[in-house]
Amino acid sequence: MIKKPRRSARPAENPYLTSDSVDELSPANRIAYEIVAARRDLVPSVERIMNAGLDQDATARALTLFRDSLTTTGDPHRDPRVAIATVTSTSAAPGVGRES
Repeated sequence: MIKKPRRSARPAENPYLTSDSVDELSPANRIAYEIVAARRDLVPSVERIMNAGLDQDATARALTLFRDSLTTTGDPHRDPRVAIATVTSTSAAPGVGRES
């Protein structure tokens, strides 16, 4: 029988998990910190957004969509993949989501 190598549990590298002061965090990390402080069970969803490869502004927008969905029944942004896709599609379309 062939055994699969075990994944080593690496500590998270996101500052919102390790910072002592929320004041030192970027806007995206601050939102992530606030979500996790209120609901520790949402760490996997927050991690998915934080590690999606988005820029800081898009990450903050996705986290805001996700956070706001937590209090709205049936909001599709409760799925972090949907929040990521929403900010990715609006930032990819020229002029969409931007004030002129």
